[in-house]
Amino acid sequence: MQRGTKPKPTALKLIEGNPGRRPLPKHEPKPRPGIPPCPEYLDARARAEWDRITPELYAAGVLTTIDGMVLALYCMAYSHLVDAEEALARMKARDQLTSALMIKTKNGNAIQNPLVGVINRNAMLVHRFACEYGMTPGARARIEAEPNVNPGTDKADAYF
Repeated sequence: MQRGTKPKPTALKLIEGNPGRRPLPKHEPKPRPGIPPCPEYLDARARAEWDRITPELYAAGVLTTIDGMVLALYCMAYSHLVDAEEALARMKARDQLTSALMIKTKNGNAIQNPLVGVINRNAMLVHRFACEYGMTPGARARIEAEPNVNPGTDKADAYF
């Protein structure tokens, strides 16, 4: 659960000014821009998503060498979401009554198909991680990043 607006990066506060006049952190971490190595444990679908998105995130200036775990979580949630959607679609083909959204328990009670919960949870995770990296229109409006044209050059370095 998020609490309020996320803080603006210190480098951006220095460039634009600090209207809140709050003390700025003196030793904020500045990870190196770069594409982290793809973890071996990702399945084929997650690895394909990794390969699709990492060049774009790097070019946009939002990917650093220490972002591997969070990006892997995004890719795994994406893979689980698609797997669950495909499984639900196979079930739907055999169920004209509820489109596989409902199933019967051993006792004969109708309940929501557990795949629906898996889909909803992973869709939420994918969206949350996508927002962290500016992969939605609303998230991009809140992120200011210098594209990585020349890796290793950071305009904010002059202020530190």
